[in-house]
Amino acid sequence: MNTLAAAGTPAQYLSFMLGQDMFAMGILAVREILEYAGVTPVPQMPPSICGVINLRGTAVPVLDLARRLDRQPSPIGKRTCIIVVEVDGDEGPFVIGILVDAVNAVMEIPAVEIEPAPRFGAVKAELLHGIGKVNGRFVLLLNVQHVVSTLHLQEFVAHIH
Repeated sequence: MNTLAAAGTPAQYLSFMLGQDMFAMGILAVREILEYAGVTPVPQMPPSICGVINLRGTAVPVLDLARRLDRQPSPIGKRTCIIVVEVDGDEGPFVIGILVDAVNAVMEIPAVEIEPAPRFGAVKAELLHGIGKVNGRFVLLLNVQHVVSTLHLQEFVAHIH
């Protein structure tokens, strides 16, 4: 059953840019948004992890979302941000940063404006919750849980603490 439709109320999403495409993720997973100030590379991380940041004394891995989605990463710019999210892992919740080109705004997308992810296109369907329509523009709704959990990051994260 689709939990978005079951709720009956518009869900709130944080929209952000990756290249020319607008993405969004459920606001409930988002803990904070940080200006990009560099990351510390860590050996033997998956290729889509660009390094770690120090978040109030805790090493937090940073996922390069462009690489994770098999895209060419954009150069770091003034609007580059890290969206810090909390996701459920096999060993309980954990925190990860997601590198994006720019954060836009929080928006409400009613469930009726969300279509299932197509089985074709630039992003693997299982990495999306669906595609939302906002003011005539398509917004790719990222399934953050799946994007992160399929990396099996917790075994790597255990090594950096």
